[in-house]
This record gives sequence, structure tokens and C-alpha cells, in this order.
Amino acid sequence: MKITNVSFAHSKLSSSSSSSSSSVSAHYTSLSLSLSCLTNIFPLQQFLRNPKRIVSLKSSEAEEISSTEDEWLQRLPDKKKPLYSHSLPCIEAWLKDLGFYQSKEDRAIWFIEKPDWHAQVSLDVTDLFIRYLKNGPGNLEKDMERRFSYALSREDIQNAILGGP
Repeated sequence: MKITNVSFAHSKLSSSSSSSSSSVSAHYTSLSLSLSCLTNIFPLQQFLRNPKRIVSLKSSEAEEISSTEDEWLQRLPDKKKPLYSHSLPCIEAWLKDLGFYQSKEDRAIWFIEKPDWHAQVSLDVTDLFIRYLKNGPGNLEKDMERRFSYALSREDIQNAILGGP
């Protein structure tokens, strides 16, 4: 209801150029009051101080997501089939099953942290890239990147990735 008033007051303020100054002042006051109510409901300062928030799911929502992932895992083509024959939800379920987690900033990037190494997988248009990160455990002097064609089988890509650097 308040949001509707804000939008109405704002549109009336901008559309009526011949309004008296008292009318404009009243609309401006209405807009200010409505915005102050919104900032009480959604404190902006708290979002600016803590831009990353962890959202927990209700157990029923988590179970629903888990069952959806299980469904996509069951739909995986044979491991000998090329990766290009897999749907994106199947590839995502497969990566999660291997222990990867998806980047929040870029949905095409996935991370995995193994005891001996950390890696980042990027799902590009034509290839799958894996970058083993030097800042993880292990003795890497620099990041090491490998590229795999989607024409390779899921089994071959999985063995190459999990084999480490």
C-alpha cells in the first residue's frame, strides 16, 4: 500500500508542472514519509555493512532441492557419452555430486576444495575449463589450467578433473 502511494505521489509530482507549490510540497512530504517507512522496514545501512548474506532453507525446501538434484542425477546419460549430450541441469547435478559448489556471482563457475588441491571449473560455450589454484593446499607455483572439449565423455572429464593437477 505504501509503495503504491510512493509511486502515485512521485508520478503526480513529475507530471503536474502547473501544480501550486503547496501541492508539490504535500506530495514531496508524502514521498519522504513513505520512503522513511520503507527504510525502517528494509534498513539500508545493514545491507551496506553486510552485503553477503547466508540464506538458510527450511528443511522442506532443502528436501525439494535435493530431490530435484536426485532426479537430474537419475537422468544422466551413460558416463561414456560425450558431455555435450548432457543437459545443463544434469551437468550441474553431476558437479554437485562430485563435491563442487556453484559461484554466487557467476553461475557458470564452480569450485571444489579437496585436501590436496582447490580448483575452479568454468563452463564455457565450447569447452570446460578447470583451473587448479595455487592458493589452495599443495605445491603449485602458479595456477594450472586445463581445457576439455564437451566432445569428451563425462567419465574421461571426471577422471581428469579428480586426478588433480
